[in-house]
Amino acid sequence: MEIALIIGNFAVFLTIVLGLIRMMRGPTVVDRILAFDMVAISLIALVVLLSLRWSTALYLELMLIISLLGFVGTVALVFYLQRTYNAEKEKERQEEAQS
Repeated sequence: MEIALIIGNFAVFLTIVLGLIRMMRGPTVVDRILAFDMVAISLIALVVLLSLRWSTALYLELMLIISLLGFVGTVALVFYLQRTYNAEKEKERQEEAQS
């Protein structure tokens, strides 16, 4: 069981590192949002694995807080992108109407 937890921790840590790299280098904003969501989910998995390793349920609140922050962060980013996209479309419409 201990070896499986170590392998799981390594895999989740690798996922977090790759997600952070994608967040920094992502060619589009959508890639960065998806990478942020992946990092948040990976952090939850890391807390679950640590909770299993230490045989305690004290970290359930931490998992809930991380998942809530990840969800709210993703929704906020999508809302911001939608507003920006709508503003750009409106600007294009006004420019076409003036032409």
